[in-house]
Amino acid sequence: MSRETRNKVNMVWRYVILLAVGVVMVYPLVWMIGASFMTNEQIFSSVSCIPRFPTLSGYKKGFEGYQGMTLLHFMVNTYKFVIPKVLFTVASATLTAYGFARFNFIGKRFSFAVLLSTLFLPQVVLNVPQYILFDQVGWLDSYLPIIIPSLLAGDTYFVYMLIQFLRGIPKELEEAAEIDGANAWDVLWKIKLPMVMSSVTICVFLTLTNSFKLFDQNLALTGGDPNHSTEMLALNIYQTFYARAGALFKGYGQAKAVIFCILVIAISMLQLKLTKSKE
Repeated sequence: MSRETRNKVNMVWRYVILLAVGVVMVYPLVWMIGASFMTNEQIFSSVSCIPRFPTLSGYKKGFEGYQGMTLLHFMVNTYKFVIPKVLFTVASATLTAYGFARFNFIGKRFSFAVLLSTLFLPQVVLNVPQYILFDQVGWLDSYLPIIIPSLLAGDTYFVYMLIQFLRGIPKELEEAAEIDGANAWDVLWKIKLPMVMSSVTICVFLTLTNSFKLFDQNLALTGGDPNHSTEMLALNIYQTFYARAGALFKGYGQAKAVIFCILVIAISMLQLKLTKSKE
């Protein structure tokens, strides 16, 4: 076999493998869309993603609601958490990053090392101690356990990212501003923040997307109580499919999942557009 033939065969194999991997990755999404138009019988009788008898019952039930709670109810619950989470995360991460990037203080290196070490802690490791702590202070079954940590720069990744961007700004700009009488707040607000706005935009939309997808903490710390007032959309989709109305209509949960997916994709596309506009 000639070298040119071997190269062609290798290329064909690479494309075959990539196509197979692509099908495996995309199929669950395609199945989710197809299942949103199926009844329970169709969902459990076949792995096909094409509904034999398409129905809009799932979407109809989603907007009609279950036991007086519509899809809008859980969307509002989500926004009650998402809006303060985004604002608090961006504000606290920016101020903390500015402190590490600009000021020298006792224990700075040690504090920075501790900050970075928290990046290696998965959330599942923190769930139990967080539950015990918030149970002792009486914060369970409310948004406080998942909002208040945002005020304390709990999202270390964004702090670290902003520190690196702030360090990349020439010190001469800051010195020139100080000569003109600017204080530390003026330097941050009028000089440094506009120059790192692209990274702040990334921080905003990553926090927004992650907040919409929040499930583990919502389930562990609130469980959606009291009376579903803290049950956000991701948790509600799970509860719909595996518990409440899911026993009657699994397609109802799949329809909610499709709407949720479209919402997250829209946010991601908006993030991409705004990030490019800030570059």
